[in-house]
Amino acid sequence: MNEIFSFLVRHGPAVLFAAAFVEQIGIPIPAAPWLLTAGALAGAGKINWLVALGAAVIGSLLADLIWFYLGRRGGQRMLSLLCRISLEPDSCVRRTQDMFTRYGMRGIVAAKFIPGLSTLMPTLAGHAGVSLPRFFFFDGLGVLLYGGSFILVGFLFSNQLEQIIDALDGLGHSALSVVVGLAVLYISYKYFQRHRLLRGLRMARITVEELRQKQEAGENPVILDLRSHTELEQNPAVIRGALHMTIDEVQLRRQEIPRDREIILYCSCPNEVSSARMALLLHRSGILRVRPLLGGIDAWRERNYPTEQRVVESTLALHVGSETQVDDRAI
Repeated sequence: MNEIFSFLVRHGPAVLFAAAFVEQIGIPIPAAPWLLTAGALAGAGKINWLVALGAAVIGSLLADLIWFYLGRRGGQRMLSLLCRISLEPDSCVRRTQDMFTRYGMRGIVAAKFIPGLSTLMPTLAGHAGVSLPRFFFFDGLGVLLYGGSFILVGFLFSNQLEQIIDALDGLGHSALSVVVGLAVLYISYKYFQRHRLLRGLRMARITVEELRQKQEAGENPVILDLRSHTELEQNPAVIRGALHMTIDEVQLRRQEIPRDREIILYCSCPNEVSSARMALLLHRSGILRVRPLLGGIDAWRERNYPTEQRVVESTLALHVGSETQVDDRAI
């Protein structure tokens, strides 16, 4: 038996606990290889699969509970922090909120299998006010399915996995160097991809001060709030005169957006990724007078500029021309 198997046999529960905790806390080091190896060892009768699964579940649940409580206490600030450090800026808050809106608590289970969302979902659940017992049940179910799936695959293909690990072990330290090098290359590539994305989305933004001056001067730009329904439920305040429209709704109805007026888009992502992406899409569709709002809704609130309330189930009807009709009803 090679050193990797021997090490996991001796320290299996501690290694699996640490691997699951580290992955779920947000460090981009996957626990899947350790879970697969544990399954292979269970198939060979070297470790108890139930103990291995239990250690991984406890590690993942502990990390999830930490993010859950941080989300409950820190709210949008914690979501913004995670969005800033995420390797996938476009899959940060908005994508997670969309899943939570569409699937509810089932989204917590499904998010375990989607890179970039598994860490954000507990924070969002805490921010959304989900009760601890309800979160614990669904999150625990997701962790069991996630950890159990990899252990089961390792169990079923234990012979093949053992051959692969033996081959890697035969390479000695060079195998470890290759694995570490690949991990460093992957993380470096994702950060480069993130930087390139954000750089590509830089365009003429409008500041909250400039937008407020336009309103006070009597100008009438079309202001679109792009936040998800879940986030609007939690904080229904929008910029005065703004229309709420999700990303999907804008894509479906962009032909109704007037071409002869300035369009201002805002969201809640720290880097305005969602609004910048949508502005780029509209610009390519021939809507040239479109600008993301620098700092989004948070910057507007910080200046104590006027807001108004919107109901969540509102829809938008934009009439091409000088008038804008809104189906939103002020609360």
